[in-house]
Amino acid sequence: MHSHIADAIKTPHIVKLKDNLFVARFESMKIYSTLKAVELLLKEGKIHSGDTLLDSSSGIYAYALALACNKFGLKCHIIASKTVDATLKLQLELLGAVVEPAASAPNLKMDQENRVKRIYQILEERKDIHWMQQYHDDIHYKGYQEFAELIANNFQHSSLNIVGGVGSGCSTGAIATYLKNMGVDAKLHGVQPFGSITFNSQHLEDPGIIIAGIGSAIPFKNVRFNLYDYIHWITFDYSLSGTIALLKKYAIFAGLSAGACHTIADWCSRRYETPCLFIAADTGHRYLDEVFKQSENAFPLEELSPIFINDLDGIEMPWSVMHWNKRELTEAKQNIKEELVPV
Repeated sequence: MHSHIADAIKTPHIVKLKDNLFVARFESMKIYSTLKAVELLLKEGKIHSGDTLLDSSSGIYAYALALACNKFGLKCHIIASKTVDATLKLQLELLGAVVEPAASAPNLKMDQENRVKRIYQILEERKDIHWMQQYHDDIHYKGYQEFAELIANNFQHSSLNIVGGVGSGCSTGAIATYLKNMGVDAKLHGVQPFGSITFNSQHLEDPGIIIAGIGSAIPFKNVRFNLYDYIHWITFDYSLSGTIALLKKYAIFAGLSAGACHTIADWCSRRYETPCLFIAADTGHRYLDEVFKQSENAFPLEELSPIFINDLDGIEMPWSVMHWNKRELTEAKQNIKEELVPV
């Protein structure tokens, strides 16, 4: 029996979809991260009961932080992306969170910049707030050790392919780190939308992008580039296709980032012999209009495959993949020529 709902829903269900293809289906992935971070901050005396925790979010982190604050008796203040819909906003407010929309912006890049600017303004105005810094404070890595242990216990293999959105870097980075410490050779496939600065695709704009959480318009300190084996850049249309296929074929109702990961993992499962596990970070409820009502636009996954590139200058739509080979970003920018090698 659990003492709080956050503890009950933080753990994903790992489901076998077909030979060699598995999904870790979350209700809300970042609950792992926020519960452990808040617990440690309280233990270390950096925050105290009744304090206000502040951060920026496009959705998943906001919900996770509000749940953690509810559990530990803290106040919550979210600077919300325009991707936070009315349903989630109401849910957060009823949980006791202050939900402040960021200043209006013409695109998601400026939306993210505006959110961070507003945080700095609040920190100047108030001294009774702790900024969680999900993008920069590596305390957010620690909660994912439990998830890595769950993966290791479910797969009796010395080698795995893990496919997940890069985002703040914490979830995929932590999983790879903890699995390595447990002796598992996890080949990490990081997923990026076009237009994200993190892995240098900011010059390419995908007009359909609404996957704010797995990309970035600003540098994130929590992204450790040398943990990734492969990087995939993928469009909205291909991500939508994976989302629709996940529901139609396997009855899993998940978000757009899950669809991006599914498209990539489905391809990986046909290419590689080692098991391929992808992350479905949230449910599909906030994507009803933009994704699920557009199901007729989905492509069959078996018809989709990436363009293999050798350097960052070669990134192109609709889907590019590069053997990142655990390099730092500065190394990759030197246009090192390498072949994509099989796992």
